[in-house]
Amino acid sequence: MDFAYLKSKRILLVDDEQALLDLVVSILQNDGYQNITTAKSVSEAVTLAKEIQPELAILDVMLPDGNGFELMERLKQIADYPVLFLTARGEDEDKFRGFGLGADDYVVKPFLPKELLFRVTAILRRTYKEEKTLVALKGSEIDFSRAEVIKDGVHIPLTAKEHDLLSALYRNAGRIVTIDALCEAAWGDNPFGYENSLMAHIRRIREKIELNPSQPVSLVTVKGLGYKLIVEDK
Repeated sequence: MDFAYLKSKRILLVDDEQALLDLVVSILQNDGYQNITTAKSVSEAVTLAKEIQPELAILDVMLPDGNGFELMERLKQIADYPVLFLTARGEDEDKFRGFGLGADDYVVKPFLPKELLFRVTAILRRTYKEEKTLVALKGSEIDFSRAEVIKDGVHIPLTAKEHDLLSALYRNAGRIVTIDALCEAAWGDNPFGYENSLMAHIRRIREKIELNPSQPVSLVTVKGLGYKLIVEDK
């Protein structure tokens, strides 16, 4: 089965060994993954994560300024995306700790390239479904190909910003998308200061997709974190 739609996902790879970084990047690129960012420390990884908004993080446990478990907790505070540990630390306690923190998988070095690719693809398949052009919500549908909402038989056009925001929400349907990530999706690399504009756009989107915009059930607020899109076909 072709999972080409997964190959554009942004991957953050963190390890303090350059040879290992080069190896994993080569393995992923040879399989078609091209959007890979590397870091060698906790601090560098956190900075890059805020910039690129990764959709998968592959982390070593032992890092020069901390460990992968601490890094995972910090990354999860920025955005909720899957994490795979790739480490020489194969003790049961480390695995239990990683999974206990919410890791999606744990691969011990040395590893087979095909095994790593299988694990990465499996995580991405579970997390990100192939984007459809027509997405069913409760009481309406989004047609991404036409940039419109269909509600009660009426076709309601979406603006470019509304389309960008809904696309970002749908790519993470059922998962929290932070305010920063949504601002970046709509306004680019310098999203700071757009929080009020985001709230206004969310309000207008709800007027288009919700049966009762004052009591939203499809585009819901997660207080203090961001927003979540609830679709009917996931």
